[in-house]
Amino acid sequence: MSVRIDDTDRKILVELQRDASQSLDEIAARVGSSKTPVWNRIRKLKGAGVIGQQTVLLDAEALGFEATFFVLIRTSEHEADWQRKFLKALRDRPEVQEAHRLAGDIDYILKVRVKNARAYDVFYQTLISEVRVHNVTALLSMEEIKSTTMLPLNALIEN
Repeated sequence: MSVRIDDTDRKILVELQRDASQSLDEIAARVGSSKTPVWNRIRKLKGAGVIGQQTVLLDAEALGFEATFFVLIRTSEHEADWQRKFLKALRDRPEVQEAHRLAGDIDYILKVRVKNARAYDVFYQTLISEVRVHNVTALLSMEEIKSTTMLPLNALIEN
């Protein structure tokens, strides 16, 4: 970690993860500081890249995106051109919420959020038309038990 995070920084980050729409006054009160030092710390953390894009979390099911698929991909292609095409295909598909390159038997895992199985099939057909893959296994999530964007900041130890 290139930036030193102290206890006050950690408290500020916990508050921002909990609710980034809080006012500076609210955050300052919760962390036991005043507004200006909190603002300066937030600017420092943004400048260091600790705080990235701020956004809102939408309820996917309320918006009709009822199906989450975890897609396991094996490929026999590992050339730079194939990887470039594959990464572009993933970035161009808004259904892909996460994509990870793995160690082991599976090369990639994707988290794909769609309205239903038919929408997944459209995604799948589009993907395989854009880039060649050796094997694709799709696993439908029956129930989301836990999902969070929050990091376990209490595990940070002051340097």
